[in-house]
Amino acid sequence: MFQLTEQELKDGYGGYTAKEINQQPKVWLEAFTNFEENRKRYQDFIQSILKKYTQVKVLLAGAGTSAFAGDVMSLALQRQYQGAVQFEAAATTDIVSNPENYLFKEVPTILVSFARSGNSPESVAAVELGGQIVDDFYQVVITCNKDGELAKRIENDANSLSILTPDDAHDQGFAMTSSYTSMMLLCYELFSLTPVSKQQLELLVKCAENILGTVTPAVEEILEIPMDRIVYLGSGLLQHVAHEASLKMLELTGGQVAAVYESSLGFRHGPKSILNDQSAAVVFLSENPYTREYDLDIVKELAAEDSQLKLIVIGERYDKTVEELADWSLFVNHTESVIQNDFYNSLLYIIFPQVLALKKSVQLGITPDNPSPSGSVNRVVQGVTIYDYSGEEEK
Repeated sequence: MFQLTEQELKDGYGGYTAKEINQQPKVWLEAFTNFEENRKRYQDFIQSILKKYTQVKVLLAGAGTSAFAGDVMSLALQRQYQGAVQFEAAATTDIVSNPENYLFKEVPTILVSFARSGNSPESVAAVELGGQIVDDFYQVVITCNKDGELAKRIENDANSLSILTPDDAHDQGFAMTSSYTSMMLLCYELFSLTPVSKQQLELLVKCAENILGTVTPAVEEILEIPMDRIVYLGSGLLQHVAHEASLKMLELTGGQVAAVYESSLGFRHGPKSILNDQSAAVVFLSENPYTREYDLDIVKELAAEDSQLKLIVIGERYDKTVEELADWSLFVNHTESVIQNDFYNSLLYIIFPQVLALKKSVQLGITPDNPSPSGSVNRVVQGVTIYDYSGEEEK
């Protein structure tokens, strides 16, 4: 799998992580099938709330990768509702430390919790704060763990809904991979005014299977170059996908590869200073024609740099100009059908960063399933103290 030898997998070099990256198409299909069986009940729950109030806030929350899932979903969904419903993303770490910035007594709120384990202390605390502060408070828990604290807390709560991913998406590796993409897919199905059709999902699965089967040789080539820094760039929701991509490299290499993210336009405003001769830059191309022009501008600028910088560009369909500018280009859709949806493409784009981080980790002699054996960082965060909230605001 990904040209990892059987012995490497047995020795713990990414057995879980490699499997969980590779299983994503299968997990998406299973998640979609399970959702279809419960679609009416799920959507009736949401519609009953939206019809009840003139204003509703949907607060998409999680910590780490789960927070980035919320960031992506807030932009993917807000543009559909055009302000009729307010979608906002916030990390549970921010909600817990500053609840008055996100939770308002008289604003009906649906807190959507993304949770792999459902046991992170900040995730549980954010729910408690919502119930404490907001008069009309509802919950949607999208989780990979039916036995987690978040799922158990709402079992008999009429104002709450639990949506489970397939069991396999409860990633056992350190880094979230299939849990991240499957939770986003379920959230999109729940709220989108134009949810994924079976035909569209089958197209995504076909594309993902093709990427997983063909991406490794390019990754092997990239790993031949000296690389101690990597930058991921994207616009709109793809900027938040870039955030997740950078975290995968940082996590799986134990911080040995410095990884950052930015927007395509924002990169020039200071963050570009991180580049050196041992850097790689990855640009995620938007399929919005207007936005894509800005992505292509930074591609052209980076391609013209007088340095040893290596440029990797990921887009949906083959583009000769991009291929000529980039050191490596990856086009995720080789079918006759067209996707042209940045959220759908985000599920495909993230596969390359996942595989690259996995392989770089192994190259460095790190165990991807547990890249921090010292325990300084953990699969489920530890060492967090939750303090009582008095409700006193700053004067």
